[in-house]
Amino acid sequence: MGGQRRGVALALLGVLLLGAGRLPRRAEASEIALPQGSGITVFIKPGTPALPVKPCYIINSKRHKTTLTIKSGEKEIFSFSCQDPENHFVIDIQKNIDCMAGPCPFGEVQLQPSTSTLPTLNRTFIWDVRAHKSIGLELQFALPRLRQIGPGESCPDGVTHSISGRIDATAVKIGTFCSNGTVSRIKMQEGVKMALHLPWFHNRNISGFSIANRSSIKRLCIIESVFEGEGSATLMSANYPDGFPEDELMTWQFVIPAHLRASVSFLRFNVSNCEKKEERVEYYIPGSTTNPEVFRLQDKQPGNMAGNFNLSLQGCDQDAQNPGILRLQFQVLVQHPQNESNKIYLVDLSNEQAMSLTIEPRPIKLSRKFVPGCFVCLESRTCSTNLTLTAGSKHKISFLCDNLTRLWMNAEKTISCLDHRNCRRRPHSLQVPVDILQLPVQLHDFSWKLLVPKDKLSLALVPSQKLQQHTQEKFCNTSFSYLVASAVPGQDLYFGSFCPGGSIEQIQVKQNISVTLRTFAPNFQQEVSRQGLTVSFIPYFKEEGVFTVTPDTKSKVYLRSPNWDRGLPSLTSVSWNISVPSNQVACLTFLKERTGVVCQTGRAFMIIQEQRSKAEEIFSLEDEVLPKPSFHHHSFWVNISNCSPVSGKQLDLFFWVLLTPRTVDLTVVIIAVVGGGALLLFALGFIICFVKKNRKKKKTKGPPVGIYNGNVNTQLPMQSKKFPKGRKDSESHVYAVIDDTMVYGHLLQDSNGSFLQPEVDTYRPFQGPTGDCPPSPPAICSRAPTVKLATDEPPLGIPAESESEPYTFSHPNNRDTDIPLLDTHEPEEPTE
Repeated sequence: MGGQRRGVALALLGVLLLGAGRLPRRAEASEIALPQGSGITVFIKPGTPALPVKPCYIINSKRHKTTLTIKSGEKEIFSFSCQDPENHFVIDIQKNIDCMAGPCPFGEVQLQPSTSTLPTLNRTFIWDVRAHKSIGLELQFALPRLRQIGPGESCPDGVTHSISGRIDATAVKIGTFCSNGTVSRIKMQEGVKMALHLPWFHNRNISGFSIANRSSIKRLCIIESVFEGEGSATLMSANYPDGFPEDELMTWQFVIPAHLRASVSFLRFNVSNCEKKEERVEYYIPGSTTNPEVFRLQDKQPGNMAGNFNLSLQGCDQDAQNPGILRLQFQVLVQHPQNESNKIYLVDLSNEQAMSLTIEPRPIKLSRKFVPGCFVCLESRTCSTNLTLTAGSKHKISFLCDNLTRLWMNAEKTISCLDHRNCRRRPHSLQVPVDILQLPVQLHDFSWKLLVPKDKLSLALVPSQKLQQHTQEKFCNTSFSYLVASAVPGQDLYFGSFCPGGSIEQIQVKQNISVTLRTFAPNFQQEVSRQGLTVSFIPYFKEEGVFTVTPDTKSKVYLRSPNWDRGLPSLTSVSWNISVPSNQVACLTFLKERTGVVCQTGRAFMIIQEQRSKAEEIFSLEDEVLPKPSFHHHSFWVNISNCSPVSGKQLDLFFWVLLTPRTVDLTVVIIAVVGGGALLLFALGFIICFVKKNRKKKKTKGPPVGIYNGNVNTQLPMQSKKFPKGRKDSESHVYAVIDDTMVYGHLLQDSNGSFLQPEVDTYRPFQGPTGDCPPSPPAICSRAPTVKLATDEPPLGIPAESESEPYTFSHPNNRDTDIPLLDTHEPEEPTE
């Protein structure tokens, strides 16, 4: 497409030039006379019209022709039947030079016949030089030299140079070139074929090259590329994009000013199937003690080279049945050395395991102007645009780059536990190694992949400084943050982005996760002391995540559910353990009236539970409005359990917590004092009455104890009954327990309106030790009451909370029972 547009532009330019009178159209007949023995033949033949046009003919000797051939020693006069012959015909001027039959006309090559005597057609001058295998021919190009182009590309001015060589009777294409490049000479043997294409409106009258005699080069060709200053050159193997000739050798010579540095990058390449030898590239580098240095095409190529050097491509003997194809396109970049190019950095990863570090370019927009390369060099010689360092070794690197901000680093490390019995008491520190921080390139990402055995262990993240969750209401303004996401295959669960300076003391997750430290500003180096997480392997629990939060007394704490943008995954439960100091009151406020969830199957619940009194409120997130702001004097839980929601109607929860100092009500104090005094007076009166009665009883003598007396009441003296009814009638033995089914029965209805009966027969007391764990959701369908986080021992690394008392949860069934919920011993009844 680019070539067609340029062709149309060139044609329009030619029309404008003609219209301006710069190139007057030859309305009269043209005459071409070729000297005898010149070896020149002229062909006028139909071109390829871009658009359908009216027929046009060559008028020669009163005949209408479509082609005309003029040989050496002939003269022809001709004209055209149309006014625009350049849209119908092209002219080729071919000169054959046989250096095996006589001396070669070395020196500057002339355009014969002169362009002024030719009709205004697109014209191509062709020089076909034949020579012996032992004779080398050299094409020398005057300034501004040549630039090689690839397939489908075209030259801005329309002037192209096509150069071919010869292997026996087979022609080999060396390449197509434009003006304004670095190629100054091309050496070949056995002959050369040079074609110079000029558009019909171009008035060039010199060839721009000369031919010189050289000794045998013992290879297909040598291309010399000269750099005057900073710049780049893209070059290709012979016959590109077709295959390089079998078992041939091609060399590029690069002339580099001593004060500049050169680097080689392979852009595209293919290798063939070799039977003998091996395809390779060889470098001859001045000053190297290992010349030639041999590389495979797949290897990183040399860089940061000072002075001239040679690069050679060597083919092999290919498999006759399946030869494959060898081709190469590469770039040489020449630029000024930077201060960093002479400095060696040692990156010691010998003590690391399962870790890799990649230094690579930042994504940037490409510019048409020359942009110096940015390379990372290993051992100061093997340079490339990106470099990956692996664990277990020490690496020496340097940089060849004008601006190191064009690079960044990304690292990844895996920490896994294979045996759950040996990992429990081995916390790991998630910190960026010092050797990485000392590099002059900004760290972009450092990811830790944390893996645990399925259903055996869970993970606890404890930061060195409490974390803040990034929300729209409160952005993280630090130079880095932690991105926490699930690493379980197939699970799309993103816990959130967190930065230092908040109220989150701990994050517990059920399964594998990835923790990514991402930097946002270069001043991360100044804040590096704030980074630091510790991960511990803890007993397995069934919650997807538990956040331990101690709010700051100075500001609100904003918290939101995981997967905020996409909604909490189906059948997922998340809890927040919010600590409230003894002298504070927490205000819990939800930012929306409803969560927006619509369940396809199951129910979505939220439980708010006081940790001291065990009082809890259960809300249906699908049907009910979220509660109004509430005040909590003690630590409490917020738990959400998702259903299987309808697509687009996901569960999102966003709330904030604010602490305020606890105040004492003066009325309550007065009532308490008055009530206490009254109680004290009542107790004193009761004691006095009791003493007086005992004194009176001592004065009255009854019959001896061992003698039966039917008139005496054998029962102890008792106070009059407060309740006139007996125990059987008063139902005082029935426990005042409200069945949760009566209170939350509307939450247990299925989609048809019928009640779901929990499959619970009798209360089963909790068998393990109690600990800090979130409330259980109500029993629905066949889910039996369970106690979550029941483990053999409490999780490691969990700070003890003064308000977070141990507890268990069990929800009542729908049967009438006198068994209490949390006590397995029935109280003794007084005898009547």
